Amino acid sequence: MRILLNEDQLQAGVERLATEIDRFYGDQRPVTVIAVMTGSVVLFADLIRRLSMPQRVGVIQASSYRGGTQSQELEVNETMMIDVKGRDVLLVDDIFDTGRTLDRLTGLIRERGAKTTKTAVLLHKHRQHEVSLRPDFVGFEIPDEFVVGYGLDYLDMYRNLPYLAVLEPSEIDATKSESER
Repeated sequence: MRILLNEDQLQAGVERLATEIDRFYGDQRPVTVIAVMTGSVVLFADLIRRLSMPQRVGVIQASSYRGGTQSQELEVNETMMIDVKGRDVLLVDDIFDTGRTLDRLTGLIRERGAKTTKTAVLLHKHRQHEVSLRPDFVGFEIPDEFVVGYGLDYLDMYRNLPYLAVLEPSEIDATKSESER
């Protein structure tokens, strides 16, 4: 595994992200912060503790990676999402890859009557995106490589790593073989 961002770099990036979000919202304006599960769980926990504004928090589950390194059709489970009608919403996700997840979820939140919708991602991958939407707040720009750690996974492994790493092809194969046992 090749480390792309170490633990200190990630924490500094989350701090920068929180500072930018605080500047935008101010410390008096209540915000509904929604995590896109499961990949953003580590980022979400670190980020909301650094934000100074009053917050309501909730989650929505969305997945487009099921057993591989290529994005598939997006599945959304909104049963745990809190009411957003008339609220300022900040949607937090781990990575902006194809863009389809944030595009669909921001549309869903708008349909639910949010007053405003902004997006924050830890990682913005340099690649051709499939949608016109771009994240409002970005922690890091990264190359178009398959990354794990700090909440991101491959076959539900590696989320616990305190750093962000690129999985090499041999490690992808080994993890896949291990998961098939």
